[in-house]
Amino acid sequence: MTLLEVIRNRQSVRAFLKKPVTQEVLIQLLEAARFSPSGVNTQPWRVAVLGQQTMNAITDDYIRAKDNQEPDCPDYQYYPLEWREPYLQRRRACGLALYSAAGITKEDSVRRKEQWYKNYSFFGAPVGLMILIDSYLETGSWLDTGMFIQTLLLAARALGLETCPQAALSERPDIIRKHLKLTAELKVVCGIALGYADWSDPINQYRTEREPVEAFASWYE
Repeated sequence: MTLLEVIRNRQSVRAFLKKPVTQEVLIQLLEAARFSPSGVNTQPWRVAVLGQQTMNAITDDYIRAKDNQEPDCPDYQYYPLEWREPYLQRRRACGLALYSAAGITKEDSVRRKEQWYKNYSFFGAPVGLMILIDSYLETGSWLDTGMFIQTLLLAARALGLETCPQAALSERPDIIRKHLKLTAELKVVCGIALGYADWSDPINQYRTEREPVEAFASWYE
């Protein structure tokens, strides 16, 4: 598989096989991702690699907090407070395609909740990653960390793995800090579900559309 094929075929996978990921493969993955670019070589990213016991504990606390309607307390604002076009339409199309792939209707609130809660169990992946960053770093370092995440996602595909980057796991950084024994000096950027895809699950047949180049690129002579 060429690099361009890896990029074009990458998708967020939401159903995984029970097949474990060895530590050797995880080290290969992180070895590749560490060569991501960063301003003045700051390398601001931090990664916590989670096994099943830690993921289960995080899942339990997340679901308990959600069921008790405890407010989210993210370290940063991921989405806009006011949605405008064309982003509003893209968001709606994304949600519709996802729930349609899972066979969940708009009226089925119980199954929609169950599907959303799968975010908090890393979609059943055998490995969870939490991406962290020092709290005093500025926007440029967040951009660098984003490039690191993309490199990691592509490297995972090259190793036969699939991923799902998850902003949902940054909704309650207090839960993440509790179980990873972190101080407030580290902000929680996102989680990543990692493992071998279960391609037989209909949820993994869901793909989002992408805008053509002429929709986002402008050319200047």
